[in-house]
Amino acid sequence: MMGLFSRKKPKDTQLEYDRETETPILRCSICNGEQVAGFRNRNTGRFREAYVIRSHEELEEFRKMCGVDQIPKEY
Repeated sequence: MMGLFSRKKPKDTQLEYDRETETPILRCSICNGEQVAGFRNRNTGRFREAYVIRSHEELEEFRKMCGVDQIPKEY
């Protein structure tokens, strides 16, 4: 059973984002270690959240869905 606020992530699909104006990025908290994957708009600097990352496997899945080798971290 899924929790009330859980999101089911699509498997083996490409995430849709504007590759010309958005960059995949990982926001990391230095206090509690929480990691949130999302997209930063290069023009405005605005961050759009996609997923909360809880494990290395979820990070690798997000990286594959974005089609990139490296995702920069922001603290």
